[in-house]
Amino acid sequence: MGLTSNKVLVLAVMFAVLLFVGTVWIWPRLARRNWRAVSGRVGLLFCTQLAIFASVGLAANQAFGFYASWADLFGQETGQGVVVDHGAPGSGGGPLQVLDTLRVGVSGGSRPQVGGQIQKVDILGRTSHIATPAYVYLPPEYFQPQYRTRTFPAAVVLTGYPGTAAALFKKLHYPQTAHELAKNGRMQPMILVMLRPTVAPPRDTECVDVPGGPQTETFFAKDLPEAVMAHYRVGKKPGSWGVVGDSTGGYCALKLAMHHPDAYAAGAGLSPYYKAPIDPTTGDLFHRRADLRNRADLMWCLKHLPAPDTSLLVTSSKLGEPNYKSTLKFIAQVQAKKRTRISSIILDSGGHNFNTWRREIPGTLQWMSGRLSDR
Repeated sequence: MGLTSNKVLVLAVMFAVLLFVGTVWIWPRLARRNWRAVSGRVGLLFCTQLAIFASVGLAANQAFGFYASWADLFGQETGQGVVVDHGAPGSGGGPLQVLDTLRVGVSGGSRPQVGGQIQKVDILGRTSHIATPAYVYLPPEYFQPQYRTRTFPAAVVLTGYPGTAAALFKKLHYPQTAHELAKNGRMQPMILVMLRPTVAPPRDTECVDVPGGPQTETFFAKDLPEAVMAHYRVGKKPGSWGVVGDSTGGYCALKLAMHHPDAYAAGAGLSPYYKAPIDPTTGDLFHRRADLRNRADLMWCLKHLPAPDTSLLVTSSKLGEPNYKSTLKFIAQVQAKKRTRISSIILDSGGHNFNTWRREIPGTLQWMSGRLSDR
């Protein structure tokens, strides 16, 4: 049974409850002061607390989508990562392969012409040689005969770290929200390309081109749009593409829009930070190169590099988000630039979690829709 299976969670909770009841029942028999009784009490308390901790951890992972599998949890995931394509040109499939199709959780979702469709895909970067899974949401209009020659704007949607791509539609409900907004005429139909920024797990590359390592920024700025445009009816001009993400994905979204306005016309960061961290999950991202470290600092970019011609949106909350003050500073610095446009969503309260981001996603998608064209 998988890490995210409901059966695993139910079994863990039941085991914790049984241990608790058993501890209460057996405790009087272990009231003596000999070493066996003391060892029994210690063992019961340890096992009960461990079972409770495991239950809480599994429930938290279900709610927030931190890890997708047991291998992902223990850093042993081998099915994804950086690969080199040794096939000769034209000898195999394209850079994007569809593996499966899923229903969108909306009324009429069994029919793509009514509810749209989510496709599970594998994407191979021709330049970066990075391969990663993703989910592509296609709106109902994509399947309707009257729109068969139309191209659609696209938004890349990124999770935080470590995150799971499936959480973007199972927990954050991006396709469902986009479907409802488009149905009510509050945004144009858009294709959503949903994946996590962790393209070389378990390492957190912070969407950086690591010297001698994963070329993550190149993958998102060049390879990903090219692969999607080669397979789907997506607008091919920079004005057709946007990128949005939360937490680490939010930092990546802002950076990609700022560094590559020729690829992304808009970038939205939900609860973002503004500088790539260096910690045990990232390793040495810059190999002591100050130029690369500075380029990954968005505040530094605003001060020292030409203003990019792009639109940015940032979100935070006055109470509950650690990035509130830095977000106000970022907004002020962007406002000083003439070519870069900035918008924000500032909540009165809200933590760094899915519940907060679900409140911000409708406004974010509407904002993104208003800044992208379908050509």
